[in-house]
Amino acid sequence: NRLEGYLVKYKPHEYQSYATEFILSHPISAVFLEMGLGKSVITLSAIFDLCLDSFLVCKVLVIAPLRVARDTWPAEIKKWDHLKGLSYSVVVGTEKERIDALKKQSTLYIINRENVDWLVHKSGIPFHFDMVVIDELSSFKSYGAKRFKSLLKVRPSVKRIVGLTGTPSSNGLMDLWAEFRILDLGQRLGRYISHYRNTYFKPDKRNAQIIFSYKPLPGAEEEIYKQISDITISMKSTDYLKMPEYVSNEVFVTLSEKEWKVYSDFKEDMVANLGDEEIDAVNAAVLSGKLLQMANGAVYDSENKAHVIHDKKLDALEDLIEGANGKPVLVAYWYKHDLERIKERFPVRQIQSSKDIEAWNDGKIPIAVIHPASAGHGLNLQSGGSTLIWFGLTWSLELYQQTNARLYRQGQKDTVIVHHIITKNTIDEDVLLALTKKEKTQDALIDAVKANLEVMQ
Repeated sequence: NRLEGYLVKYKPHEYQSYATEFILSHPISAVFLEMGLGKSVITLSAIFDLCLDSFLVCKVLVIAPLRVARDTWPAEIKKWDHLKGLSYSVVVGTEKERIDALKKQSTLYIINRENVDWLVHKSGIPFHFDMVVIDELSSFKSYGAKRFKSLLKVRPSVKRIVGLTGTPSSNGLMDLWAEFRILDLGQRLGRYISHYRNTYFKPDKRNAQIIFSYKPLPGAEEEIYKQISDITISMKSTDYLKMPEYVSNEVFVTLSEKEWKVYSDFKEDMVANLGDEEIDAVNAAVLSGKLLQMANGAVYDSENKAHVIHDKKLDALEDLIEGANGKPVLVAYWYKHDLERIKERFPVRQIQSSKDIEAWNDGKIPIAVIHPASAGHGLNLQSGGSTLIWFGLTWSLELYQQTNARLYRQGQKDTVIVHHIITKNTIDEDVLLALTKKEKTQDALIDAVKANLEVMQ
């Protein structure tokens, strides 16, 4: 462990120097960096230069997920020798604590994304930031969200802006409009979502006049990448770091005739009879959730009581744990009843606190369970094991990739095996297919704007 107060000498990789130079030479930049490539230190190096060397910037706002704002950015500033002298203030906590933090004289102000609307509209502090860094640009993909509208309102006064993410289009190309609207005020993909949609997409799934989804027109993908390429670079960790081998595996389970009848009847009628209980789904979104629960083995009724339908996934999980031959396994679950049923059968420990993380990385937890929503940015679990089992899947590509990246990252010494327990002929198969399709779209985007380090030669 690094001794408190001891600064680490920064010896940037070639790609890190390239990315820092890109931010310095582009007042607007979108930097798509995969896990483990050091996006914080890359950006902080550019900030140091702009603020304390060239004096082009006076006051910087960093917007990040809460834990990353509170812990990761301050830790990075304190860690590297070349950042010495860069002052910062962390704008989190109670309203009074946030106000005090904003009034503190600093170069860098780090705020969590949930407080962007408060900062702009309610804090009473003038928005005098001449540079903004959005850590996780993908969290601004919703143009209806308060954080998007608030930041867009003050965006014209900002001289320089950087968008950082590893997952720019987790739900497809439609996500990109809002992200680039914030960055370049609509210069590349248009000022209005309707214009972007009409230019690059056509209706896909619809019911009469109601359009549920859109798909890109022929050639649209390439045209979108071309439009944003001048301010965008992307880097995959597999291109620049020595990464372990990655093996993806599907483990299929099959429902009995009786179990399948409960599932299929519910899917058809949106109502299920389980003994004395009747469970209904009021719309398609609820139906999707209920079917995912059933595929996992249990379903909640209207009073939030779980009714067990089958144990097929638990049996498959037992086989996988046995097959690991004592090697630690990390199990990703989605619903609370998944966790309860897993706990009933196996001696597991939930990864929640820093003590849990430490115990896992020390190899002291044979079976750990984690929820994808809590397995987000900056959580390093690669030292404790290399086997991940998805007991229940999520529709969110971002959460899916983030969870996989807890083990599949720099520093992992073993081949990473990711098992997906899939209930045959159920919505599980649809989710896995959707994740694969989204991943293909995102990979195409990242490849299209991939940084060309030969430019440096």
